Amino acid sequence: MAIAEKLAEFRKIADNPKTQLEHYKSKGMKAVGVMPYFAPEELVFAAGMFPAGMWGSNTKSISRAKEYCASFYCSLVQLDLEMLLDGTMDGLDAVITPTCCDTLRPNSQNIKVAMKNKMKVIFLAHPQNRFPECGVKYTESCYKKIRAELDEVSGHKTTDEEIQNAIKVYNRSRAARREFVKLAGAHPEAVSAVMRSGVLKASYFMLKDEYADKLEALNAELKALPASDWKGVRIVTSGIICDNPTLLKILDDNKCAIVADDVAQETRSFRCDAPEDDADPIHALAIQFRNQDYDILLYDKFSSQNRRGEYVAKMCKDNHADGLILFMQQFCDPEEMEYPYLKKALDAAGIPHIRLGIDHQMRDFGQAQTAIQAFADVLD
Repeated sequence: MAIAEKLAEFRKIADNPKTQLEHYKSKGMKAVGVMPYFAPEELVFAAGMFPAGMWGSNTKSISRAKEYCASFYCSLVQLDLEMLLDGTMDGLDAVITPTCCDTLRPNSQNIKVAMKNKMKVIFLAHPQNRFPECGVKYTESCYKKIRAELDEVSGHKTTDEEIQNAIKVYNRSRAARREFVKLAGAHPEAVSAVMRSGVLKASYFMLKDEYADKLEALNAELKALPASDWKGVRIVTSGIICDNPTLLKILDDNKCAIVADDVAQETRSFRCDAPEDDADPIHALAIQFRNQDYDILLYDKFSSQNRRGEYVAKMCKDNHADGLILFMQQFCDPEEMEYPYLKKALDAAGIPHIRLGIDHQMRDFGQAQTAIQAFADVLD
Protein backbone atom coordinates (compact mmCIF):
# COMPACT_ATOMS: atom_id res chain seq x y z
CA MET A 1 0.00 0.00 0.00
CA ALA A 2 1.38 3.42 -0.98
CA ILE A 3 2.19 6.06 1.62
CA ALA A 4 -0.76 8.21 0.55
CA GLU A 5 -3.16 5.30 1.00
CA LYS A 6 -1.79 4.47 4.43
CA LEU A 7 -2.13 8.10 5.51
CA ALA A 8 -5.70 8.22 4.20
CA GLU A 9 -6.54 5.08 6.19
CA PHE A 10 -5.34 6.71 9.43
CA ARG A 11 -7.23 9.90 8.58
CA LYS A 12 -10.45 7.92 8.05
CA ILE A 13 -10.08 6.29 11.46
CA ALA A 14 -9.39 9.66 13.11
CA ASP A 15 -12.54 11.12 11.55
CA ASN A 16 -14.82 8.27 12.64
CA PRO A 17 -14.45 7.51 16.37
CA LYS A 18 -18.03 6.24 16.66
CA THR A 19 -17.41 3.73 13.88
CA GLN A 20 -14.29 2.53 15.69
CA LEU A 21 -16.19 2.18 18.96
CA GLU A 22 -18.89 0.13 17.22
CA HIS A 23 -16.20 -1.99 15.54
CA TYR A 24 -14.67 -3.10 18.83
CA LYS A 25 -18.04 -3.50 20.52
CA SER A 26 -19.10 -5.82 17.68
CA LYS A 27 -16.21 -8.07 18.69
CA GLY A 28 -17.76 -8.45 22.12
CA MET A 29 -15.34 -6.08 23.84
CA LYS A 30 -16.31 -3.67 26.58
CA ALA A 31 -15.20 -0.06 26.13
CA VAL A 32 -13.95 2.63 28.49
CA GLY A 33 -13.85 6.32 27.60
CA VAL A 34 -10.55 7.95 28.56
CA MET A 35 -10.64 11.72 28.96
CA PRO A 36 -7.55 13.96 28.94
CA TYR A 37 -5.08 13.26 30.22
CA PHE A 38 -2.31 11.12 31.80
CA ALA A 39 -4.81 8.37 32.62
CA PRO A 40 -3.17 4.90 32.89
CA GLU A 41 -4.76 3.60 29.70
CA GLU A 42 -2.61 0.48 29.95
CA LEU A 43 -4.91 -0.78 32.72
CA VAL A 44 -7.91 -0.65 30.36
CA PHE A 45 -6.01 -2.55 27.67
CA ALA A 46 -4.75 -5.12 30.20
CA ALA A 47 -8.34 -5.78 31.29
CA GLY A 48 -9.22 -6.77 27.71
CA MET A 49 -11.29 -3.65 27.05
CA PHE A 50 -11.12 -0.97 24.36
CA PRO A 51 -9.85 2.45 25.57
CA ALA A 52 -11.71 5.14 23.60
CA GLY A 53 -9.96 8.50 23.64
CA MET A 54 -12.19 11.49 24.32
CA TRP A 55 -10.82 14.84 23.10
CA GLY A 56 -13.94 16.68 22.04
CA SER A 57 -15.23 16.94 18.47
CA ASN A 58 -14.77 19.34 15.58
CA THR A 59 -18.14 18.49 14.01
CA LYS A 60 -20.60 18.68 16.91
CA SER A 61 -22.24 21.68 18.56
CA ILE A 62 -22.64 22.13 22.31
CA SER A 63 -26.32 21.93 23.25
CA ARG A 64 -27.39 19.63 26.08
CA ALA A 65 -24.04 19.85 27.90
CA LYS A 66 -24.72 23.52 28.65
CA GLU A 67 -27.28 22.39 31.21
CA TYR A 68 -24.50 20.88 33.33
CA CYS A 69 -21.39 22.93 32.53
CA ALA A 70 -20.47 26.49 33.42
CA SER A 71 -20.28 28.81 30.41
CA PHE A 72 -16.53 29.28 30.89
CA TYR A 73 -15.74 25.55 30.58
CA CYS A 74 -13.53 24.86 27.57
CA SER A 75 -15.25 23.30 24.56
CA LEU A 76 -13.19 20.12 24.85
CA VAL A 77 -14.73 19.18 28.20
CA GLN A 78 -18.23 20.29 27.23
CA LEU A 79 -18.15 18.30 24.00
CA ASP A 80 -17.04 15.15 25.79
CA LEU A 81 -20.20 15.43 27.89
CA GLU A 82 -22.26 16.32 24.80
CA MET A 83 -21.13 13.12 23.08
CA LEU A 84 -22.19 11.10 26.10
CA LEU A 85 -25.60 12.77 26.11
CA ASP A 86 -26.35 12.64 22.38
CA GLY A 87 -25.57 8.94 21.97
CA THR A 88 -22.25 9.23 20.15
CA MET A 89 -20.53 7.30 22.92
CA ASP A 90 -23.42 4.99 23.76
CA GLY A 91 -21.18 1.94 23.61
CA LEU A 92 -19.11 2.96 26.63
CA ASP A 93 -19.31 0.82 29.75
CA ALA A 94 -17.31 3.27 31.86
CA VAL A 95 -15.38 6.51 31.62
CA ILE A 96 -12.16 7.65 33.34
CA THR A 97 -12.10 11.33 34.32
CA PRO A 98 -8.69 12.77 35.28
CA THR A 99 -8.49 16.06 37.19
CA CYS A 100 -5.48 17.92 35.82
CA CYS A 101 -7.22 21.31 35.69
CA ASP A 102 -10.06 23.20 37.39
CA THR A 103 -12.46 22.40 34.55
CA LEU A 104 -11.71 18.67 34.58
CA ARG A 105 -11.89 18.44 38.38
CA PRO A 106 -15.71 18.55 38.74
CA ASN A 107 -16.28 16.72 35.48
CA SER A 108 -16.96 13.33 37.06
CA GLN A 109 -19.88 14.77 39.02
CA ASN A 110 -21.28 16.50 35.95
CA ILE A 111 -21.21 13.18 34.10
CA LYS A 112 -22.79 11.26 36.97
CA VAL A 113 -25.69 13.71 37.17
CA ALA A 114 -26.13 14.08 33.41
CA MET A 115 -25.94 10.36 32.64
CA LYS A 116 -27.99 9.31 35.69
CA ASN A 117 -25.48 6.57 36.51
CA LYS A 118 -25.92 4.84 33.14
CA MET A 119 -22.20 4.07 33.13
CA LYS A 120 -19.48 3.72 35.72
CA VAL A 121 -17.53 6.96 36.27
CA ILE A 122 -13.97 6.33 37.43
CA PHE A 123 -12.46 9.36 39.16
CA LEU A 124 -8.69 9.91 38.87
CA ALA A 125 -6.95 12.53 41.01
CA HIS A 126 -3.21 12.57 40.37
CA PRO A 127 -1.01 14.04 43.12
CA GLN A 128 -0.03 17.64 42.62
CA ASN A 129 3.55 16.98 43.73
CA ARG A 130 4.48 13.82 41.86
CA PHE A 131 8.26 13.93 42.46
CA PRO A 132 8.85 12.69 46.04
CA GLU A 133 8.30 9.10 47.13
CA CYS A 134 5.04 10.07 48.82
CA GLY A 135 3.79 11.37 45.45
CA VAL A 136 4.69 8.08 43.77
CA LYS A 137 2.94 6.13 46.54
CA TYR A 138 -0.17 8.27 46.16
CA THR A 139 -0.21 7.69 42.40
CA GLU A 140 0.11 3.96 43.03
CA SER A 141 -2.87 4.03 45.37
CA CYS A 142 -4.95 5.84 42.74
CA TYR A 143 -3.96 3.36 40.05
CA LYS A 144 -4.71 0.36 42.29
CA LYS A 145 -8.18 1.76 42.87
CA ILE A 146 -8.68 2.24 39.13
CA ARG A 147 -7.42 -1.29 38.49
CA ALA A 148 -10.05 -2.67 40.89
CA GLU A 149 -12.83 -0.56 39.34
CA LEU A 150 -11.86 -1.65 35.83
CA ASP A 151 -11.88 -5.27 36.97
CA GLU A 152 -15.47 -4.74 38.12
CA VAL A 153 -16.41 -3.41 34.68
CA SER A 154 -14.63 -6.16 32.75
CA GLY A 155 -15.61 -9.00 35.07
CA HIS A 156 -12.00 -10.17 34.92
CA LYS A 157 -9.31 -9.89 37.59
CA THR A 158 -6.31 -8.41 35.80
CA THR A 159 -2.95 -10.03 36.50
CA ASP A 160 0.40 -8.28 36.87
CA GLU A 161 1.61 -10.14 33.78
CA GLU A 162 -1.25 -8.69 31.72
CA ILE A 163 -0.39 -5.17 32.86
CA GLN A 164 3.31 -5.73 32.14
CA ASN A 165 2.39 -6.89 28.64
CA ALA A 166 0.18 -3.81 28.20
CA ILE A 167 3.12 -1.58 29.20
CA LYS A 168 5.26 -3.20 26.50
CA VAL A 169 2.50 -2.73 23.90
CA TYR A 170 2.07 0.93 24.85
CA ASN A 171 5.81 1.63 24.91
CA ARG A 172 6.04 0.15 21.43
CA SER A 173 3.16 2.37 20.28
CA ARG A 174 4.77 5.46 21.83
CA ALA A 175 8.11 4.67 20.17
CA ALA A 176 6.40 4.31 16.79
CA ARG A 177 4.68 7.68 17.22
CA ARG A 178 7.91 9.40 18.24
CA GLU A 179 9.58 7.99 15.15
CA PHE A 180 6.65 9.05 12.95
CA VAL A 181 6.83 12.64 14.23
CA LYS A 182 10.50 12.81 13.23
CA LEU A 183 9.85 11.24 9.83
CA ALA A 184 6.86 13.49 9.13
CA GLY A 185 9.01 16.50 10.00
CA ALA A 186 11.73 15.25 7.68
CA HIS A 187 9.29 14.59 4.81
CA PRO A 188 6.64 17.35 4.77
CA GLU A 189 6.28 16.85 1.03
CA ALA A 190 4.82 13.38 1.80
CA VAL A 191 3.01 14.04 5.09
CA SER A 192 0.81 17.12 5.20
CA ALA A 193 -0.27 18.76 8.47
CA VAL A 194 -3.78 17.34 7.95
CA MET A 195 -2.50 13.81 7.47
CA ARG A 196 0.07 14.10 10.27
CA SER A 197 -2.73 14.97 12.68
CA GLY A 198 -4.84 12.08 11.37
CA VAL A 199 -2.10 9.55 12.05
CA LEU A 200 -1.57 10.75 15.63
CA LYS A 201 -5.27 11.20 16.40
CA ALA A 202 -6.12 7.71 15.14
CA SER A 203 -4.15 6.27 18.08
CA TYR A 204 -7.01 7.26 20.40
CA PHE A 205 -9.51 5.13 18.48
CA MET A 206 -7.53 1.91 17.95
CA LEU A 207 -6.12 -0.83 20.13
CA LYS A 208 -2.47 0.10 20.51
CA ASP A 209 -1.04 -3.17 19.23
CA GLU A 210 -3.06 -2.86 16.01
CA TYR A 211 -2.11 0.81 15.76
CA ALA A 212 1.62 0.09 16.22
CA ASP A 213 1.51 -2.55 13.47
CA LYS A 214 0.05 -0.06 11.00
CA LEU A 215 2.28 2.82 12.04
CA GLU A 216 5.51 0.81 11.90
CA ALA A 217 4.62 -0.19 8.34
CA LEU A 218 4.08 3.47 7.43
CA ASN A 219 7.32 4.49 9.15
CA ALA A 220 9.24 1.91 7.12
CA GLU A 221 7.99 3.46 3.88
CA LEU A 222 8.75 6.99 5.05
CA LYS A 223 12.30 5.97 5.97
CA ALA A 224 12.83 4.67 2.44
CA LEU A 225 12.06 8.06 0.88
CA PRO A 226 14.92 10.16 -0.53
CA ALA A 227 16.00 13.25 1.39
CA SER A 228 13.42 16.03 1.22
CA ASP A 229 14.02 19.28 -0.61
CA TRP A 230 11.36 21.27 1.25
CA LYS A 231 11.14 24.91 0.13
CA GLY A 232 8.47 26.04 2.57
CA VAL A 233 8.39 27.20 6.19
CA ARG A 234 9.32 24.97 9.13
CA ILE A 235 7.27 25.45 12.31
CA VAL A 236 6.69 23.95 15.74
CA THR A 237 3.13 23.83 17.09
CA SER A 238 2.16 24.15 20.75
CA GLY A 239 -1.05 23.97 22.76
CA ILE A 240 -3.53 21.52 24.26
CA ILE A 241 -5.00 20.42 20.94
CA CYS A 242 -4.95 21.49 17.28
CA ASP A 243 -6.67 18.72 15.33
CA ASN A 244 -9.17 20.58 13.17
CA PRO A 245 -8.55 19.57 9.51
CA THR A 246 -9.85 22.90 8.19
CA LEU A 247 -7.41 24.80 10.39
CA LEU A 248 -4.52 22.50 9.57
CA LYS A 249 -5.20 22.81 5.84
CA ILE A 250 -4.39 26.51 6.17
CA LEU A 251 -0.87 25.44 7.21
CA ASP A 252 -0.63 23.16 4.18
CA ASP A 253 -1.93 25.85 1.83
CA ASN A 254 0.77 28.22 3.08
CA LYS A 255 3.53 25.58 2.91
CA CYS A 256 4.02 25.49 6.68
CA ALA A 257 5.51 22.12 7.67
CA ILE A 258 5.16 20.92 11.27
CA VAL A 259 8.66 19.67 12.09
CA ALA A 260 7.91 19.06 15.80
CA ASP A 261 5.16 19.77 18.31
CA ASP A 262 4.52 20.57 21.95
CA VAL A 263 0.84 19.63 21.80
CA ALA A 264 -0.84 17.78 24.68
CA GLN A 265 -2.94 15.55 22.41
CA GLU A 266 0.11 14.76 20.30
CA THR A 267 3.76 14.49 21.41
CA ARG A 268 3.21 15.29 25.09
CA SER A 269 0.98 12.20 25.34
CA PHE A 270 3.70 9.77 24.19
CA ARG A 271 6.85 11.55 25.31
CA CYS A 272 7.47 9.29 28.31
CA ASP A 273 7.58 5.48 28.53
CA ALA A 274 6.83 3.29 31.55
CA PRO A 275 9.68 1.07 32.86
CA GLU A 276 9.41 -2.49 31.55
CA ASP A 277 11.80 -4.03 34.08
CA ASP A 278 9.80 -3.17 37.21
CA ALA A 279 8.40 -6.24 38.98
CA ASP A 280 5.42 -4.16 40.10
CA PRO A 281 3.62 -2.81 36.99
CA ILE A 282 1.51 -0.39 39.04
CA HIS A 283 4.71 1.14 40.41
CA ALA A 284 6.04 1.32 36.84
CA LEU A 285 3.00 3.32 35.72
CA ALA A 286 3.38 5.61 38.75
CA ILE A 287 7.03 6.21 37.81
CA GLN A 288 5.94 7.04 34.27
CA PHE A 289 3.62 9.73 35.59
CA ARG A 290 6.36 11.05 37.90
CA ASN A 291 8.69 11.38 34.92
CA GLN A 292 6.22 13.41 32.85
CA ASP A 293 7.64 16.91 32.54
CA TYR A 294 7.37 20.26 30.76
CA ASP A 295 3.58 20.31 30.77
CA ILE A 296 1.36 23.29 31.52
CA LEU A 297 -1.05 21.30 33.68
CA LEU A 298 1.58 19.60 35.83
CA TYR A 299 3.22 21.12 38.89
CA ASP A 300 6.82 22.18 38.24
CA LYS A 301 8.95 22.45 41.37
CA PHE A 302 11.43 24.50 39.31
CA SER A 303 8.75 26.83 37.91
CA SER A 304 10.74 29.97 38.83
CA GLN A 305 13.36 28.93 36.25
CA ASN A 306 10.96 29.06 33.27
CA ARG A 307 12.00 25.53 32.35
CA ARG A 308 9.05 24.82 30.07
CA GLY A 309 9.51 27.96 28.03
CA GLU A 310 13.18 27.19 27.57
CA TYR A 311 12.34 23.58 26.70
CA VAL A 312 9.96 24.67 23.93
CA ALA A 313 12.48 27.22 22.64
CA LYS A 314 15.14 24.53 22.52
CA MET A 315 12.73 22.25 20.65
CA CYS A 316 12.42 24.92 17.98
CA LYS A 317 16.19 25.33 17.76
CA ASP A 318 16.91 21.59 17.69
CA ASN A 319 14.44 21.06 14.85
CA HIS A 320 15.66 24.10 12.88
CA ALA A 321 12.19 25.64 12.98
CA ASP A 322 11.61 29.08 11.52
CA GLY A 323 8.94 29.86 14.11
CA LEU A 324 6.25 28.58 16.46
CA ILE A 325 2.45 28.72 16.35
CA LEU A 326 0.69 28.54 19.71
CA PHE A 327 -2.88 27.24 19.36
CA MET A 328 -4.37 28.45 22.62
CA GLN A 329 -7.57 26.80 23.79
CA GLN A 330 -10.27 29.35 24.59
CA PHE A 331 -11.07 29.59 28.33
CA CYS A 332 -7.92 27.63 29.27
CA ASP A 333 -6.58 29.45 32.34
CA PRO A 334 -3.32 27.44 32.59
CA GLU A 335 -2.37 28.27 29.00
CA GLU A 336 -3.26 31.92 29.40
CA MET A 337 -1.31 32.27 32.63
CA GLU A 338 1.73 30.51 31.20
CA TYR A 339 1.90 32.51 27.98
CA PRO A 340 3.98 35.47 29.29
CA TYR A 341 6.70 33.05 30.44
CA LEU A 342 6.61 31.13 27.16
CA LYS A 343 6.78 34.37 25.18
CA LYS A 344 9.74 35.56 27.24
CA ALA A 345 11.68 32.37 26.49
CA LEU A 346 10.85 32.44 22.78
CA ASP A 347 11.80 36.11 22.49
CA ALA A 348 15.07 35.50 24.34
CA ALA A 349 15.91 32.70 21.93
CA GLY A 350 15.00 34.86 18.90
CA ILE A 351 12.18 32.55 17.80
CA PRO A 352 9.25 34.29 16.03
CA HIS A 353 5.81 33.11 17.09
CA ILE A 354 2.11 33.88 16.86
CA ARG A 355 -0.71 33.00 19.22
CA LEU A 356 -4.07 31.87 17.84
CA GLY A 357 -7.14 31.38 20.01
CA ILE A 358 -8.93 28.19 18.97
CA ASP A 359 -12.09 26.36 19.96
CA HIS A 360 -13.83 23.17 18.86
CA GLN A 361 -16.81 25.32 17.95
CA MET A 362 -14.84 27.34 15.37
CA ARG A 363 -16.61 27.51 12.02
CA ASP A 364 -15.09 30.73 10.63
CA PHE A 365 -11.35 30.46 10.02
CA GLY A 366 -10.86 33.80 8.28
CA GLN A 367 -8.80 35.41 11.05
CA ALA A 368 -6.64 32.31 11.49
CA GLN A 369 -6.04 32.15 7.75
CA THR A 370 -4.95 35.79 7.62
CA ALA A 371 -2.66 35.41 10.64
CA ILE A 372 -1.01 32.20 9.40
CA GLN A 373 -0.55 33.55 5.88
CA ALA A 374 1.07 36.74 7.21
CA PHE A 375 3.29 34.71 9.56
CA ALA A 376 4.39 32.41 6.74
CA ASP A 377 5.18 35.41 4.53
CA VAL A 378 7.33 36.95 7.28
CA LEU A 379 9.23 33.70 7.87
CA ASP A 380 9.69 32.78 4.21
